[in-house]
Amino acid sequence: MARNTAVSVALRIDDVGACSKRYEVYSYRTWQVGKLRISANWLFLKYLPSLKAWGPYREMTGKEWYSVYKVLEEHHAKLTVAVTAAWAQNEHHLIPFPERFPAEAAALREGVEQGLIEIANHGLTHCVLKNNAFKSKWFSSNRPFHREFWNFIPIQTHEEHIRRAQDILQEYFRTDIVTFVPPGNVFTEATVEIAQRYGLRYLSCNTPRKVHGRMMSVGDEQVLPFHDRDIVFGGIHWLQELLTKNKKRKFCFIRELGEHYLQQQATDKTSEV
Repeated sequence: MARNTAVSVALRIDDVGACSKRYEVYSYRTWQVGKLRISANWLFLKYLPSLKAWGPYREMTGKEWYSVYKVLEEHHAKLTVAVTAAWAQNEHHLIPFPERFPAEAAALREGVEQGLIEIANHGLTHCVLKNNAFKSKWFSSNRPFHREFWNFIPIQTHEEHIRRAQDILQEYFRTDIVTFVPPGNVFTEATVEIAQRYGLRYLSCNTPRKVHGRMMSVGDEQVLPFHDRDIVFGGIHWLQELLTKNKKRKFCFIRELGEHYLQQQATDKTSEV
């Protein structure tokens, strides 16, 4: 039986609303001076434009999102937007995304209503809160602490973060959030089990395609993932060029890709009988 190949590729943007864009500061650069190795993660060096590898950078604006919608419409495309539900000021102070970025949140809600974007759960904080581990370090990278669902984080914290993120996103966007994008591709089997209990059905990150209980992992084989950072630094033209390079492909949401895989799997099982 011929497979349905109408669904081609999903477009996904990560890190919207994540405090990592301010606090994830590190560098890969090192220098060898005799027997001494000096890292650019020391003091202020990692903040220099020529040395930094990631942040800091600004959040996208509502105006930029309306430009994104225009490009999506021109290319008959859709976009899954992975939103981190709260901005971490410190380990005791979290600001829900709609409060921290009200104009951007309103623009995204309009995009949902127009059917141009799907909102995905990208964690509550995108980072490790305990002892403010996500804050910049004097002499080292803080990159490992900008992943939320490590196996050394208590399972109770995994559940609290997923539950709170779902509550914030579903209440504001007035829609069921069914796609889960774990920050930095980091999660455990327990994370997946918890995510299912809170209505998440599709796992989207760089991981093999497979079924986890009632959750479908879509992998990245038919996904074009990128970050809000790409548009902040590259401008709307960056997205225009990406879509132009893929103009022969049909775009869908992650949730649609996940449903397609499930249907494909069911068809394959039927064919084997």
